[in-house]
Amino acid sequence: MVTLSSAPLLDLAQWSRPANPTECELLDDVAGPVLDIGCGPGRLVAALRERGVHALGIDAAPAAITCAESRGVHVLTRSVFDRLPSEGAWATALLLDGNIGIGGDPRRLLTRVHDLLAPKGVAVVELESPGATTRNGLVQLEIATEMVGWFPWSWVSSDDIHTLAHATNFLVDERRNPETRLFATLRRMP
Repeated sequence: MVTLSSAPLLDLAQWSRPANPTECELLDDVAGPVLDIGCGPGRLVAALRERGVHALGIDAAPAAITCAESRGVHVLTRSVFDRLPSEGAWATALLLDGNIGIGGDPRRLLTRVHDLLAPKGVAVVELESPGATTRNGLVQLEIATEMVGWFPWSWVSSDDIHTLAHATNFLVDERRNPETRLFATLRRMP
């Protein structure tokens, strides 16, 4: 369970299942190689591999990595802020399931993602609905009863993505709102 105080952040049943139709449609448009940041159990990496797209997942939670590896998905136990393979060469970075909030500082995270991407790379991010407030807090992550701990986290409103993108040398290329989830594609500026 992921919580802020007592409010759930992420439905773990949804988190651990295969990629859903909305995610599959989104993945149909991404170019490889793809770095899935905060990949959890690797459902998106698995879906990309099924499409023949080279993808690597990273996650700092050992229990998530164990789950991904049990699926046969290639993942690394790493923070996005650690040294990573192929820095500066990833065509796409995924920050889905609210992972734009990793570390509680979206500006720092997107600056790091900018450095990981190839010159014409893109980041695909999931955002909070229009009208939501961009905010910071702490989340508690527990995976399969293994307490992982408390982490700084941010929630970024779609209303604020243009300002955040500009501050981190990205352009908002596209926004999508399939069903109830909102995604933005950020194109890396040189």
